[in-house]
Amino acid sequence: MNAQTENTRCGFVALVGAPNAGKSTLLNSLVGTKVSIVTHKAQTTRAQIRGVVTLDEAQIVFIDTPGIFAPKRRLDRAMVEAAWTGAGDADFVALIVDAERGITGELESLLEGLAAIRHPKVLILNKVDLIKREKLLALSGNLNARLSFEQTFMISALKGDGVKDFLDWSAKRVPAGPWHFPEDQLTDLSLALTASEVTREKLFLRIHDEIPYNVTVETEKFTIQKDGSYRIDQVIYVTRDTHKKIVLGAGGQTIKAIGAESRAELMDIFDTKVHLFLFVKVREKWGDDPERYREMGLEYPR
Repeated sequence: MNAQTENTRCGFVALVGAPNAGKSTLLNSLVGTKVSIVTHKAQTTRAQIRGVVTLDEAQIVFIDTPGIFAPKRRLDRAMVEAAWTGAGDADFVALIVDAERGITGELESLLEGLAAIRHPKVLILNKVDLIKREKLLALSGNLNARLSFEQTFMISALKGDGVKDFLDWSAKRVPAGPWHFPEDQLTDLSLALTASEVTREKLFLRIHDEIPYNVTVETEKFTIQKDGSYRIDQVIYVTRDTHKKIVLGAGGQTIKAIGAESRAELMDIFDTKVHLFLFVKVREKWGDDPERYREMGLEYPR
């Protein structure tokens, strides 16, 4: 289909919520493939990640924003600013609520912030399979009384229940206009950033109890070889020598396992052979380095 036909529609939908509300899982479910990393560690998503769904004449660009929380460090501030920017720039905003947790202090702050945003809003109650219907209806009523939502969706992002209803509604709701992306494009992430995100996920999943949040992965080189395979050189930045030892593991076993898991997933994503080389470097104050923020797609907060 020609993206410039008279009948096409295209719009941006910001997915906002507290950390671990299920935004990344929902984005992956909407797109039908993995475009955003998912871990049990809070605030895994750092920058805005866009997932693109083209459905008949409509193209919906879903923006997975970092979880909104009370920022304590410079990196925290950058992430929260990215989330509110995503909400402010979208055609409408979808508030994702962990129905099992209900109304928390973080959600209270979110409701206050969203009240100042004039874009249309929808409410998505996630993990509805984990609570009783009476409690779910009470939560929905409470939130709809607090803020004006055009629609309420009850879903399980993990199982996919109710996700199509939200997708179909979004396709009808986005404004008329030309598509922003080719029909077969699923995300705006570069290959290099996708590779960094996959390795960061494997790192967090394997040692999330042993290292702090302030660790990052950068793809220093991404080379397409003559045989069509990819050579990817990445650096894992930590802030202390003790953290470097944890990432490496005894005899280098931990980083080997992380590399093997990341390589396997990247080969599946890129559909070609991947040669992945991981290095660990200590940089005590990488969280104060503007270049690191640019690599992550974040604005450096002054």
